Amino acid sequence: MSRLFGPLRQMGYVVPDVEAAMRHWVEVCGVGPWFIADKLPLTSFRYNGQRHDDIHMSIALANSGDVQIELIQQRCDTPSMAREFLKRHPDGGLQHWSSWPENYDELYQQALANGYEVCQEGDAPRGRFVYFRREGHPGTVIEMSHATPMRKRIFDAVRAAAVNWDGSDPIRRAWPT
Repeated sequence: MSRLFGPLRQMGYVVPDVEAAMRHWVEVCGVGPWFIADKLPLTSFRYNGQRHDDIHMSIALANSGDVQIELIQQRCDTPSMAREFLKRHPDGGLQHWSSWPENYDELYQQALANGYEVCQEGDAPRGRFVYFRREGHPGTVIEMSHATPMRKRIFDAVRAAAVNWDGSDPIRRAWPT
């Protein structure tokens, strides 16, 4: 558990091809089922303080035990940490870990007071999220997602689907309900 952000809940991979990445996780790692949103609905998105509307990110989620795996493919040229990451790592890889605090605003302010800088943040129907720029090496970007009731319901359903998954229906084209 992070003493600053709470328990690690998710490992986020930026990938050049989300479909290939899901197949890899299913066929090589045995992780699934995957739930994919072709275009993550966002109501706002900021990168380095600049607002960018209509960013197109495909997001896939699956669990291995209590840890969620997130696959992110950006499908547009909008500036973002995903594009930044793929420039340095064209094959993709682990870009961030995420916590899901209920006391989001408190931890957000605490992070700023401790020298963390907001690089990217946004809002979605599921709730707010922020990525802090303080990467020591690839995979150590810290994301924090507000644990809203809707986000918890979706994430709990992704985790529950993985518990007794038998390998069938490995890629599901909608968030769980």
